[in-house]
Amino acid sequence: MTNRYDLYQCNRDDSARYVLGRRGERMLCVLGLNPSTANRDKPDMTVARVERIAQRQGFDGFAMLNLYPARHTLPGDLPRQADSALQRSNLQRIRALVGAACEPVLWAAWGGDIVLRDYLSAALASLAQGRHALPGRWVHYGELRKDGHPRHPSRASYDWDFHDFDVADYLEKQSSGKRRSRD
Repeated sequence: MTNRYDLYQCNRDDSARYVLGRRGERMLCVLGLNPSTANRDKPDMTVARVERIAQRQGFDGFAMLNLYPARHTLPGDLPRQADSALQRSNLQRIRALVGAACEPVLWAAWGGDIVLRDYLSAALASLAQGRHALPGRWVHYGELRKDGHPRHPSRASYDWDFHDFDVADYLEKQSSGKRRSRD
């Protein structure tokens, strides 16, 4: 039996998934929140939708990446504190994969649950800012949510399109919103 996906990286017991996808000449790098149940052989609802959207938008490959690699079907079940070794490995793998892609397109696909844990926004900032910022064009799919977050793929229509996403502006707005809520 051959595997459905030729890009697959996980930890030893598969409780954390770093990368899932299919290689191609024109890669769509999808940055979600955290992985759910998809594995090397079988997609979950989100990955199946991502794969179909990628194909419909002219990409012949995709990589599902996440701000945190621990598998949880409900984002509210993510740990209160990130496992620093797990997160460091996750960010290194994201940088390696995106850095190796030719003209990568980065789909902001984490949805509104990014606010549930501070380490999720910190991971995004680490990937999007400074000297280790990911290369490539950031996009979101469909319209942004009313609260300014990019939409999660599971709630996306196949009829929508990609739009440029200013990740620096997004992070600034998220940061200033947190400062206001603490005052």
